Formats: sequence, C-alpha cells, structure tokens
Amino acid sequence: MSHPKQYTALPAFGVIGEHGHDTERRHRPQPALPGPADLTGVGLPTDFPAEQLRRRLRQMLSTRLAEMARADDAAGRPPTTAGERRTRAEAVLIEAAEEHARARLSHGGGVVAPETEQHVITQVLDELFGMAGLEPLLRNPRIENINVNGTAVFVRYADGRREQLPAVTGSDAELIELIRSLAARSGMEERRFDRGTPGVSFHLPGGERAFAVMAVTARPSLSIRRHRFEKVRLADLRQMETIDQGLETFLRAAVRARKNILVTGGTAIGKTTMLRALASEIPPWERLITIEDTFELGLDADRVAHPDVVAMQAREANVEGRGTVSQAELVRWALRMSPDRVIVGEVRGPEVIPMCNAMSQGNDGSMGTLHSSSSRGAFTKLAAYAVQGVERRL
Repeated sequence: MSHPKQYTALPAFGVIGEHGHDTERRHRPQPALPGPADLTGVGLPTDFPAEQLRRRLRQMLSTRLAEMARADDAAGRPPTTAGERRTRAEAVLIEAAEEHARARLSHGGGVVAPETEQHVITQVLDELFGMAGLEPLLRNPRIENINVNGTAVFVRYADGRREQLPAVTGSDAELIELIRSLAARSGMEERRFDRGTPGVSFHLPGGERAFAVMAVTARPSLSIRRHRFEKVRLADLRQMETIDQGLETFLRAAVRARKNILVTGGTAIGKTTMLRALASEIPPWERLITIEDTFELGLDADRVAHPDVVAMQAREANVEGRGTVSQAELVRWALRMSPDRVIVGEVRGPEVIPMCNAMSQGNDGSMGTLHSSSSRGAFTKLAAYAVQGVERRL
C-alpha cells in the first residue's frame, strides 16, 4: 500500500474506524487519456478484417461445439471438464481461422497478421470461457478498480493511479449482454438485469465484487472492485504498516475475548480486508454464520482456518416479484443455526436490530462492517438503520 490506512479502536463499544486524512484521495493524479481503442475486434467496423474474423470464429465455434456435444451424447461419452472444453474449442478456432484465411485468399481478400489472428482466437476463448474483454484487466494484479461507462473504461491501480483504457465491448448492447452473462454465472441464485431490474450486484469467479446499472443511466455502467488480500491476518496488516504492534495485540485479544466488533470507514478503505484479518484470529473449532448481500468474505473457502462455516447471501425477488430474502431475515435465521459468531459483511439497513440481538443474546464476538466517515458517526448510522426494522414498528 502506498498510503497505509491507520485504524483506531473504541474498546467500550468495539468499533474500529479510520482516522486521519485520506491523502491518497486528495493527491490522486489526473487520468491518462490514451488514443483510440487498440483492442482487436472492439469498436471496429464490421468490414474490418479482424472483426470479420472474430464474428466468423464465434459463429463456427458455436456450431461445431454443439455438434461435438451431440456426438458425445450419442456415443455415451462422459462430460468433458472445463479445461478439456477450452482445449477443444481452441483447436476448433485454429482450424476455423485457417479455413477463413483460405476462403478470403481464394476471393482475393486480405488476411490478418498471424499475431492478430492469435489475439482474436484468445479473445473469442475469453468470451466463451472467461470474462470477455474484461479478462486482460482482471489478469492484471496491479488493477484494483474497474469502471465501465458504455464503451469508456477507467481503472484505478493499487498505487492510486488512474487511467483510461480501450473499450472492452463494441457497443452498449454488448456490454449489457456481457453483464447478464456474468451475473448468470455468479452463484446460486438468478441475478436479473433488465429494465424491470436496472441494478444488479454479483461476484465474479475470482471473488471480485461487481455492480451494474442500466435504464436509469444514459449508458449501461459496470463497476468492479477487487480485493488484493483474499486471505489476510493481523500480522500481515502489521507488516504492511496498516496497524502497529500494539494495535495488533489489542485486536487479537478483543477477538479471542469474544468482544463484538464493528469495522467502519469509507468506500474502498479496507473494511472487508480488516474483517478478514479479524476473522483469522477466530479459533477453528467455532461455528460461523456469515451474512452478505453479495458473497465477498469467502471465509467458507478456507476449510483449514474455518472448517465450520455457513455462508448465506441475500436473495432478490424473482420475475413474479416474490422470493425476496433480506439480510435482516438471514440474520434472524442465523440465530437458529447454533452459531458461535454471526458475521455480517456489510450493515446497511434493518438487519442492525437482529445483529445487535445476536451480539447480546449469547453470540458474543460477532462482527460486521459499516460505511461511516468516523467512529462517532457510526452510532448515528446504527440508530438510523434501527428505525427501519420491523421490530421498531411493532
């Protein structure tokens, strides 16, 4: 971290919050604006050779993979793995690219350079098996935030630097289809994205958190936040100079003494990272229930540190407007599941009341995060959220 965040703790209330000035936000350099998009197949005319090749490869791949799948079913062969499907698809694309080149040469047309052809093949593979035009950005470990506004793409690096990059899709319609595809693959429940549901929150296979919006904006927009520290301990934060030795010792003692803790701070300030670090101090024999709007904590992924974890995610309404399960309801359910601790990924509504019930009815040591500019302001937020709960209206 180029500008380490400093945290303080209020032991009487178990609130952790950021203090001091956010110099990183005040001294960010202006974005560098490059020239036109230079990604093959993105925003290019349909008669451009590389774009024609991309469209042809997508069509031929879809047809031939379907034929192969039918042949496998007819022969009774077992389903292929993801790696085998990608290898098979790459072989199909290489052959299809050669056929396309021969056809164009026979009609006196031009062909793309070998390196461009390989780039197009990789792009088509990413569209089918990866994140399409987002794939190269998600592969870059230095990129922390990705914001897509139509065909305009802006990224923020870990050092705070911002930059505008080439488009990841050729049009707004392609961006909407990409978002729908990613949301559909995001997890257990359907995540709709249309004019009836113009906002959608989901996570990507790599654990990145994504939010997209359409219809209420002039152009569709996608925001992706990634966590550089999926597994982190308090000792790691000390080594990065986020906390000092004294605070590390205090926080470790607070977790092991089963003190209730609420981590506060602004957007992208490191609340989830701090919550993960605190959770790393929980003994492995304890049963944890995590509540999130969108899966992000990932405590259930580490079966060595946390073998007994039930991760629950809020559910949106279906197309009939039914089936909603709020975070508040999930917290109430969690209290019936014999938890040692209940961890709420982000408190931002009426779930605060059942959370406080959990913290005062035998589930000491529970944790959560809260958006707030200061520790003092956290209590105002908690009171405002509490009046929204059904318990308050009874």
